[in-house]
Amino acid sequence: MAEPEFGEQTIDDSVPKVRDAADVTVDVETDVLIAGGGGTGLVAALAAADRTDGMVTVLEKSHRLGGNTSLSTGMIPAAGTRFQREAGINETPADMARDILEKNDYEADEAMVEHLCTESTNLIHWLVDDWDITLQFVDDFTYPQHSTYRMHAPDGRNGENLIEELGERIEATDNIELLLHTPVRQLVADGDTVVGAVAGETHEEVIGAQKVILATDGFAGNRRMVERHCGQISDALYFGSDGNTGDGIRWGAALDAELACMDSYQGHATVVQGTGALSTYAVIMNGGFLVNEAGNRFGNEAKGYSALAIDVVEQADSVAYEIFDERIFEKLEGEFDDFDEAVELGSYLSAPDIETLATELGCDPAATADALESYNDAIRDGKPDSVGRSDGRSVLEPPFYGATVTGSLFHTQGGLVVDEHGRVRKSEGGVVENLYAGGGTAVGVSGHGAGGYLSGNGLTTALGLGRLAGVHAASSIDD
Repeated sequence: MAEPEFGEQTIDDSVPKVRDAADVTVDVETDVLIAGGGGTGLVAALAAADRTDGMVTVLEKSHRLGGNTSLSTGMIPAAGTRFQREAGINETPADMARDILEKNDYEADEAMVEHLCTESTNLIHWLVDDWDITLQFVDDFTYPQHSTYRMHAPDGRNGENLIEELGERIEATDNIELLLHTPVRQLVADGDTVVGAVAGETHEEVIGAQKVILATDGFAGNRRMVERHCGQISDALYFGSDGNTGDGIRWGAALDAELACMDSYQGHATVVQGTGALSTYAVIMNGGFLVNEAGNRFGNEAKGYSALAIDVVEQADSVAYEIFDERIFEKLEGEFDDFDEAVELGSYLSAPDIETLATELGCDPAATADALESYNDAIRDGKPDSVGRSDGRSVLEPPFYGATVTGSLFHTQGGLVVDEHGRVRKSEGGVVENLYAGGGTAVGVSGHGAGGYLSGNGLTTALGLGRLAGVHAASSIDD
């Protein structure tokens, strides 16, 4: 049998993941080596550069920075920030932690959730004050099951803008070296201690490093790993970064790292079929709803876009129909880059009445009209509607808008277990010396499956663990 391609391996494959230091010759050295140039890697690099004059090297295997962060809204949840206080919101990290834990039924590591929520305050202030990153407080809507406003967003509420600014700061920092088209292939270890990596696209080099941070994201782009660990969503559309091939998780596992929640992932319920654009969930949380081909409601949209993704996938042809009105359209236009892009791509249809819209979309006109009437009546009566939804609703009035959407897989949430500094923990106790992980490479804070994902959990671990790992790695370098 041929060896699996790079990126299509599973944890159990025999393809070498770690090289013995005695069997290689170091070609070049750095102080902190970061594998991955997404949100985790870029934040880790800036945090490390804050703490050392030594060289920090970021290796990104693709032709551009970003990873999953660039595909997100870039909105970072944080509790206790001055931006909240300026908006009259007095929230503590414990409040944010409670929302996260209640969403995942307390399946996540409570201590880590609390730690990252506390770190979220420092993260936001550090990004804005120390690195002049543009973040604006979002106080015009909340995602499902967030008890208050706590999102801090880049321009356009678009992760690409956040990545662009982080990349600019990286380029302007003298002791950070950034290399694109340079995939890390294997780790190099001296016994149980990581001492570098083998990297390169066409010509491999051995890079010696005092500390290595894995920021290679999760495994949602690796079909074999998804089928093995997240079979429920394996047939859905993949809407994540091409780099999510599980590399860092496999390397860590080869060093006896502890793994957790490998069945956890973030799905999304409203990717537009045909155009491939993301219809921001703000459409739903401002009052939109979904029906299936028969024109019937089928899931409580307020449980969140991740949990609802499975409900959409289970409908005929794995599609649903998003229904909203002109008020919502006009409110979101110009506020979300994702929404504007979807509009430009022709994702939305409009019609003067619900029956005409349903006919154009392809769902049953009479049943869709009944669903709309029932939805509006429940709001006017102040009661939960037919699917039990009571949050984020508004009476919808003509003219109406709609889109055909499908459920998708964004990124996985299971991975390497890390400590409070982002150091990779071993399955039998202790840590893998000199090895750190964050973002999708590390286990997230969403518990198991798709239902525990609270909006923003991905960036909580990506940027939070990135900063913690960068600070600790640089601070513990041998002089």
